Amino acid sequence: MAEKTAYGYVLKYLEEKGLAASNAEKERLAAGCTGVKRTSGQHPAGMVVVPEEYETYQLTAIQHPADDAESGTVTTHFDFTSMHDVLVKLDILGHDDPTMLRNLQDMTGIKPQDVPLHDPAVFSKIISLFSGPEALGVKSDELGVSTGTLGIPEFGTQFVRGMLMETKPSSMEELIRISGLSHGTAVWLGNIQDLLRSGTTDLKHAICTRDDIMNQLMGYGVAPKMSFDIMEMVRKGRAAVAKGNDLKPEMLEAMQQANVPDWFIGACRKIEYMFPKAHAVAYVTMALRIAYFKIFYPVAYYACYLHRNAESFDGSTMICGAEALRGLMKQIDAMEKNEKERNQDKYSLMESLLEMNLRGISLLGVDLYRSDPEKFLVADDKHILPPLSCLPGLGLSAAMNLAEVREKGRFVSREDMIRRKIGKAVVETLANAGCLGDIPSTSQMSLFELGM
Repeated sequence: MAEKTAYGYVLKYLEEKGLAASNAEKERLAAGCTGVKRTSGQHPAGMVVVPEEYETYQLTAIQHPADDAESGTVTTHFDFTSMHDVLVKLDILGHDDPTMLRNLQDMTGIKPQDVPLHDPAVFSKIISLFSGPEALGVKSDELGVSTGTLGIPEFGTQFVRGMLMETKPSSMEELIRISGLSHGTAVWLGNIQDLLRSGTTDLKHAICTRDDIMNQLMGYGVAPKMSFDIMEMVRKGRAAVAKGNDLKPEMLEAMQQANVPDWFIGACRKIEYMFPKAHAVAYVTMALRIAYFKIFYPVAYYACYLHRNAESFDGSTMICGAEALRGLMKQIDAMEKNEKERNQDKYSLMESLLEMNLRGISLLGVDLYRSDPEKFLVADDKHILPPLSCLPGLGLSAAMNLAEVREKGRFVSREDMIRRKIGKAVVETLANAGCLGDIPSTSQMSLFELGM
């Protein structure tokens, strides 16, 4: 477990348990978790396709989980290197973006496949986000960000926004190339970025995805099989000189005989990992679809975006206006490097909240009776209602319990809430957040209230 992840677990644990701890205690707890093995190493969703006439058990060992021999769960174990030539393996992993698109479909009734990316007017507006936020009705100087891609998957980070400002993409092909560059290792920094800045090549001819290597080598006249072998070697980092590797002599000879430019060969010898073009196409397609909703259905987009990033949302501080958000962001900017890194997810969320406010959309306060336990709800075309669980100290299980109890009738008093199995700490949290309004502390009426 990485240090940053461990610290996040500690914060979540303290929040769910309603505990307070000093920064020193938080760091002590995180240090105890750092480096601890997180799983038994079993793949969460690896699927191997076996021909219909065979049983899986004929081809693989069967055993209990590696860390619990007494478990009732039995799994199959494949030595993939011995089987990859005869069986098909599929990696089916959880991904936030399809979930967000599904949530957007539920809110708007528009299926992701029906997003009109082929409409020139719509596409031109979407593609403009990758160069500036003007399509959102926001100016870059008031937002403090030069693109409109905050919250857009794969294109919203500060690193990729910097790439967008250097390359100024105006087509889907260019976005696919940028996606390849951003997901590679030793591809952009110290490599393709320098070649673009010097004018040695342009984005269209640069090596951006692993497919570019084979296709361009074949274009130069290198034999198809040799081009494929070079691509495979480069994309795995086996030609990276920095890692003590290099291209095989016969590969260098084939490239030189075909007059492949020195810059191309040099770039190949720096690459440590390359992204496949098919992955980049899928990522960009999802990003464009989400960008469509961001432009044309902003309230639904921000509600889904906030739900996706609920773990970083703090209902006690982030339900505020633009100036207050800028103040919170300045506080993080002034932090020491380690502390700043720990708050990076919150900072990114606040950037999007600032953008949302500048677009005239704001958050309502948490509502005792109307807020959902975990979802951000669209209140109207200018307001979003945060969930109960966004309040620090009010975990999801407590929020769900509160939602269940309130269905049986409104609360007479705080005393009534506790009597109906709402935890005292939860009641205090709601009171501190201003969610209880004029609900009195006790159910008993005083003599004065009775008019005596």
